Amino acid sequence: MTRKTFIFSLFMMAVCMAFPLNGVAAHFSGAYMLHICASDDEGKEKVPGGHTACQAYIAGVLDYHTILKSLGTAPSVDFCIPDDVDLNVLQQQVYSFILKNRAQHRQFIASPAVSLAMHSYYPCR
Repeated sequence: MTRKTFIFSLFMMAVCMAFPLNGVAAHFSGAYMLHICASDDEGKEKVPGGHTACQAYIAGVLDYHTILKSLGTAPSVDFCIPDDVDLNVLQQQVYSFILKNRAQHRQFIASPAVSLAMHSYYPCR
């Protein structure tokens, strides 16, 4: 994760916490992730700015995971993403995972779904 991506992720997380979604607590649910991460058949985002918010959320989860590992705290769901995987690919994978498992993740905060998606695609060896 580059410094620029990290700073952007922190900014987006701050924005999301400052402006509650639909008048509810400031969190991303699995349903909301499906909404903002969606693309049409041509690959264009369905929600203006949705890909930015989606990727920033994913980057925030990845950054938090990295911090936990660097502190020697073993995350309960571990994953090892290669450095050459970009956020567009991760967005598609997270979207696909939540879509397939929406019954379990629709109403809950999205961070466990992101971690489980990353674990399913990038388990540590």
